[in-house]
Amino acid sequence: MITPRKSRVLEKIRAGKKALCFKSNLSCPRVAEIAGLTGFDALWICQEHVPTDHSTMENMILAGKAHDLDTIVRVAKGSYSDYIRPLEADAAGIMIPHLMSLEEAEYIAHTVRFAPVGLRPLDGGNADGLYCLIDGCEYMKFCNENRLVIVQIEDPEPLSQLDKICQVPGIDMIFFGPGDFSHAIGDPCNFANPEITRVRQLVVKTAHKYGKFAGTVSVPSLTACFEEGYDLVNGGSDVGALGAKCRDIRRTFQEFTGEKQD
Repeated sequence: MITPRKSRVLEKIRAGKKALCFKSNLSCPRVAEIAGLTGFDALWICQEHVPTDHSTMENMILAGKAHDLDTIVRVAKGSYSDYIRPLEADAAGIMIPHLMSLEEAEYIAHTVRFAPVGLRPLDGGNADGLYCLIDGCEYMKFCNENRLVIVQIEDPEPLSQLDKICQVPGIDMIFFGPGDFSHAIGDPCNFANPEITRVRQLVVKTAHKYGKFAGTVSVPSLTACFEEGYDLVNGGSDVGALGAKCRDIRRTFQEFTGEKQD
């Protein structure tokens, strides 16, 4: 019997375990392979800030699946097609940036979930539907139960509705983004700002209060976020790792040759 692949992240956090994510800014499926081979649970593919086209995205999803690695695509905010194309390419989940209101959360759930939760446009002829090799109703039920829908809290505006947002059926995870939040409160990149700490802790507490999962990036640290109760934490990125390694090699070279330090 042919069955779709379940989400590794959802299976782990539903079982009360933690999940670890790695972010890719580079357009190379080999990043997904490396993350999978080293045991990460998910790769974060970005289409909000990064010019990753759909063909590249699809190849990264395929590489991830080959190593039991979830791929979570942060979509560009736009039409419903921008939201569902990664799912139809069989990403394990999508992340919608800058959620601004309860109304928007309800629209997202309506757009990306099949009935009875929402009215996502139905095809079934793509990778997530195994190219029409499974029954249509089974396909819809599987996607509703096994695909991760994440919304990002990155602005002060939705905080007044956070309790209601965390009760929207079809939304699985609330993800706190400290970078843009620091920008929005007028203190860019100062992650020691007490308001960032307060909201980071508020998000995980409120999400869990209503049975939702919580995610964030590793600020102030990976372990600190897990200790606060976060279910999924992104622990780094390909560009960050590559840049740090290049700087380290360059520093060693300068020390050996006596070249002026950069």
